[in-house]
Amino acid sequence: MELVGLSLTQVLTVLGGFAAAVTALYLLKLRRRQVEVPFVHLWQEVLAEKQTTRLFSFLKRILSWLLALAVVAALAFAMGDPRYAGASDEGQTTVVLIDASASMRATDVSPSRLEAGRAEVERLIEGLGPDDRMIIAQMDASTVPLTPLTGDPLLLSEGLDRLAPTDVAASLSLGLRFALDVLRDQPRPRLVIVSDGRLGDGGEAAQRAAEAGVELAWTKIGEGGPNVAITAFSVRRYPLDKSRSQVLVELWNPGEEDQGVELSLLGDGEPIDVQRLVVAGGERLRRFFENVSGADRTLEARLTLADRSRDVQPADDRAYARLPERRRARVQAVTPGNLYLSAALLLDEYLDVVEVAPADYPAEGRFDVTIFDGWVPPSPPDTHAVYLYPVPEEGVQGPFEITGTVERPYFDRIEHDHPLVQFTALRDVNVAEGLEVELQPGDRAVAGDERVPLIVTGTRNDHRVVGVLFDLRRSDLPLRVAWPLLLLNSIDHFVQEDAGYLSSYETGDTWHVPAPAGAESATLITPQGDERTVPIVDGRAVCTGTRAGFYTLRAGEQEEVFAANLGPSDEAIVEPAETLSIGGTEAAPPTIGRAGVRTEIWTMLVLAVLGALLVEWFTYHRRMTV
Repeated sequence: MELVGLSLTQVLTVLGGFAAAVTALYLLKLRRRQVEVPFVHLWQEVLAEKQTTRLFSFLKRILSWLLALAVVAALAFAMGDPRYAGASDEGQTTVVLIDASASMRATDVSPSRLEAGRAEVERLIEGLGPDDRMIIAQMDASTVPLTPLTGDPLLLSEGLDRLAPTDVAASLSLGLRFALDVLRDQPRPRLVIVSDGRLGDGGEAAQRAAEAGVELAWTKIGEGGPNVAITAFSVRRYPLDKSRSQVLVELWNPGEEDQGVELSLLGDGEPIDVQRLVVAGGERLRRFFENVSGADRTLEARLTLADRSRDVQPADDRAYARLPERRRARVQAVTPGNLYLSAALLLDEYLDVVEVAPADYPAEGRFDVTIFDGWVPPSPPDTHAVYLYPVPEEGVQGPFEITGTVERPYFDRIEHDHPLVQFTALRDVNVAEGLEVELQPGDRAVAGDERVPLIVTGTRNDHRVVGVLFDLRRSDLPLRVAWPLLLLNSIDHFVQEDAGYLSSYETGDTWHVPAPAGAESATLITPQGDERTVPIVDGRAVCTGTRAGFYTLRAGEQEEVFAANLGPSDEAIVEPAETLSIGGTEAAPPTIGRAGVRTEIWTMLVLAVLGALLVEWFTYHRRMTV
């Protein structure tokens, strides 16, 4: 306890002076009034009764004196403004960064890490000194202040109530930059990070923080536990049957022990398939759901432990995907007559194909894709294009600069992850002759051998092109299933990229979602039902989100649903860090002031005095002390 008003000597002086005065007043002998009465004998009996209560009256007088001394003592000490120890220390400026990333949704501490972190910040608020100031900020993919820089505990607690969980990774670098900006030129600067410690190194900002003379502190949250995460989830329709899809799910067990899990797939909210798997410690396990049907718009993957219980991290137990629209594409096939080409195009019922001879090119109307079969137009088309054996006539500039030919090339270098060659088997295809071409910047050889590329993709005149650099008629590719798949993959690649198709976006990123033509703004509805207006730039709604799930983009009467997932990160690692080092400086636990150190005790003393006077007034008027 310490006095921040009058000193102890001054308080004792005031107390002694007023106590002496009160005592002197109580020692004065009361002057009794003389009252004439008509008959003395009656009053003699009253005086006899009063003699029996003299001792009690003396005791009441002593108690009244002691009460008066207590009132004087309370007022004297109130003038000294007593405070708890530490209340007179120089004010400290504190920035509190609360980690609100996906890993803080873990339930290894009850009810969750985020709520445990909130409780720790409440303790920091309770320990603020009279001259201390604090600002609280939520740290996830960005850093957002929840309060102003203030010493008012009520404002700080109200701001802390706005803390909300997210499904993104935290950016320590942005958090440190924010803290350094706030603490610049502030007295006794201190940074407190409330987190599980899985934050990375902070980059250049961490070094600046270590050199700035800021006191670094870390409140560790979390204990760890078992967790298996969904780290990848994507879907694509089969080129030859768009009512069916192939779904890829990747699971990751960051722990050391094997975990049995149950993986469920839901289409449009209804169960489709369930698989029971065992994911070894440290393993990334990929599983494909083949020939998935019964879903037209949305897919969802759910993960539980084998006993149907949840692991300690719910943020990565679900993943979401939007199926590509089955929209009709208009295709112009410029060919002198090719049954293999015509038959392949007939396999997709969502293609509107118009065949024309080279002499009749171009056909009337607008097209999404043009296929040139062994012929190169005098000028580039105003569409995406597939060139089959693009050898131009004399005087015509083709899409590829041909420098020669190579006999009997083969497919030994294939980018199997590229959308053009998915589901295809090309390695044993026989080709009589391939074109040797000079690739332009941005061109990509998807398949071929070390001598020549055989399938190339690139861009010409702001339109994407695919080049098949050999004569189909001098190969056995048209006799294989890979031929229609390659052709339809190329068309799907063009059409889906034009539609901006992504099966899901990553939380925390900036999204550019295709919007209806002519719209200038749209309403974004989050998975939690919140709505906000977002701008539309170049036909795409520019927005972002921090929670995984299905979002709805509404523009006028049209609505489009898309999905967002937690991106690949270390958020699945639920074991908290042992230490947190910032710029080479290890952060220690924060020093928390005594709860109630800001309490102004003098107000309680004054209230006690008022209470005593109220009691005195009540007993006096009830004739208890007179």
